[in-house]
Amino acid sequence: MAGGFAAMLLALCAGLTGGYLAHRLDEAALSPGRLGASATVLDRSTLAGVAAAVQPSVVSIDAGSAEGSGIILSSNGYVLTNNHVVSTARDRTVQLTFAGGRTASAGIVGADIAHDLAVVRANGVSGLSAAAFGDSRRVQVGDTVLALGSPLGLQGTVTAGIVSALHRDLRGAGRANGSSFSITDAIQTDAAINPGNSGGALVDSAGRVVGINTAIATAGQGQGNIGVGFAIPSNTAKQVADRLMGS
Repeated sequence: MAGGFAAMLLALCAGLTGGYLAHRLDEAALSPGRLGASATVLDRSTLAGVAAAVQPSVVSIDAGSAEGSGIILSSNGYVLTNNHVVSTARDRTVQLTFAGGRTASAGIVGADIAHDLAVVRANGVSGLSAAAFGDSRRVQVGDTVLALGSPLGLQGTVTAGIVSALHRDLRGAGRANGSSFSITDAIQTDAAINPGNSGGALVDSAGRVVGINTAIATAGQGQGNIGVGFAIPSNTAKQVADRLMGS
């Protein structure tokens, strides 16, 4: 019910010095997702293979006053993340740590504040493993998903869950200059998402990115995962990323 969400706080899930910003969920925009047509027995052993395949395409991002995650878009260093992860980066430069421990500095190529997305490009890198993107329109409630990123600075973390709901509309104020963001058709998941997961990948059981992890709902004074997380649909994210890389 929408009323239940009104009692929760929506928090952008970048790890921030001194805590992170919380906002009200837009209760009027919440709507139920579509249930899947059938259920299948999940073979958990296959998830290890999915995680291993996707890990090289996910990076950790240190922006000084904020930490988060990112998804490699191209072999020559373009990386997608949330705007709120990089918006306060000094000199528009962040530090990336790749899955194998390799590091590189990256400059901010562009940002879309309204959609809370940004693209950075790593300097002096090549041969990176770009993520495969799926069609977020095909996601259904009940689908198995994995969330990959660096919650609380713990790089290479993988959590599993399902798609809990679809078509959630999130609105609030970003960290930079009080600018606002609006995320439509967000994917809700119970896969554990915590501060530092922002900008990381939400992937389906085939290892395709279907969402960009961006926010969590919290209750009371808690700031950690309570099983209600949100991701920007991959179709929206890819469209914005392509535009930013071409600008």
